Amino acid sequence: MAAHLKKRVYEEFSKVVQQHPLEEVPAKKLRLTKPSKSAALHIDLCKASNPTDALQYLLQFARKPVEVESVEGVVRILLEHYYKETDNSVRLKIASLLGLLTKTQGFSPDCVVDDVTNTLNNEKSHQVLAQLLDTLLVIGSQLLDSVSITQRLIEVACKHLSDTYFGVRNKCLQLLGCLGTIDKPLTKDSEAPGTSAGALRDVQSVISDYFADQDPRVRTAAIKAMLQLHERGMKLQQTIYNQACRLLTDDYEQVRSAAVQMVWVLSQLYPESIVPIPSSNEEIRLVDDSFGKISHMISDGSWVVRVQAAKRLGSMLQVSPHFLEQTLDKKLMSDLRRKRTAHERAKELYASGEFSSGRRWADDAPKERVDTSGVNLIDSGACGAFVHGLEDEMYEVRIAAVEALCSLAQSSPSFAEKCLDFLVDMFNDEIEEVRLQSIHVLRQISRNITLREDQLDTVLAVLEMFEVPWFSAPDTCTPYCA
Repeated sequence: MAAHLKKRVYEEFSKVVQQHPLEEVPAKKLRLTKPSKSAALHIDLCKASNPTDALQYLLQFARKPVEVESVEGVVRILLEHYYKETDNSVRLKIASLLGLLTKTQGFSPDCVVDDVTNTLNNEKSHQVLAQLLDTLLVIGSQLLDSVSITQRLIEVACKHLSDTYFGVRNKCLQLLGCLGTIDKPLTKDSEAPGTSAGALRDVQSVISDYFADQDPRVRTAAIKAMLQLHERGMKLQQTIYNQACRLLTDDYEQVRSAAVQMVWVLSQLYPESIVPIPSSNEEIRLVDDSFGKISHMISDGSWVVRVQAAKRLGSMLQVSPHFLEQTLDKKLMSDLRRKRTAHERAKELYASGEFSSGRRWADDAPKERVDTSGVNLIDSGACGAFVHGLEDEMYEVRIAAVEALCSLAQSSPSFAEKCLDFLVDMFNDEIEEVRLQSIHVLRQISRNITLREDQLDTVLAVLEMFEVPWFSAPDTCTPYCA
């Protein structure tokens, strides 16, 4: 009986379902999903037992692309780990990754502004603070149309301008140059001479305070921030001209190179303005004064500054003709007066029968008197500026000087005739690129010049010197004989 019941149980619960062969089974759709970047990053950071491992995970993560839909989650994971991290190097890398992620196409960086700004208040490391400001700079450059965010970032920059670390001040100046506007005054908290804390000031006056910063990198950043305002269409004030001129004598070449560009920009904005000459009571046009100062930089100790000065001289087309012609004067000058050579002075003493015995003090001092009407007001650096540039030891400076002569000669036929001898002499330069550039320049100014016979002989001699005859073949090559 028990066996029979057991059989009935099996028969009741074991059923076989037969499917018709013509009936179609609906296919199941499988969806393949990619693992979340934020989840993977969170797992890696949680596995890190020390700052070195966390930094290694972050470096590996930075090499992989991130999809747009995963950017926000990754940013939140990074910010969460940032608040818990105590190592400066890891926080620095996280701040750098935040700036890179905000550049992702399709991601709106305005949702990160509040979090990054809040981290600035509690950050103690200067390097991390500078990186966070760089992240805000990246965000602000993408949100130029948002007035509220732009104004907030400018206030953050003004707040940290008094930081002791040069990198923080650099980033603050870059923020002001990228986002600052002339129509809205700023509240500056730094202790600048002659100003009170919390005073409302113009963005240009705030930036110009750092032209005299103790760190040359900050001075360079201040000049570049001012130039960035100019590139954004804001007219620079003429009052910063004297400050820019003083920076031409700075000890660091980066500052001098940026100052040359600043002086040139002001000369293009205010060419006809009258500026006083410190050594006398005379006045001069600003474009002429800046031309003389930039010409002086042709003799700078850095070839980078010399190239920059030569290029800028070629675009100063509004300079007066007599100032322009003095750049080709090769005479020795002493206070802009012709200086006699030692042979000429000895010959004069021999003719007069007077020689210095050495018994009297300064008995051989020059007795000539300075004629005030014969002293020129231009800086002595402009005298022979292009002569120095064409004879420079660096071929980059010589090329820049040749190109500058071309630009100036095209606008002044009289100057083209005077610089013709110098351009023809450059045909004999040792560098092929300089020779080719001088040939191109001579062709471009051909309408304003007329070659003399001796100049034509020099040109033909150079052509013959570098010409390759058609019969100059190796000795191994023999003509084919039928």
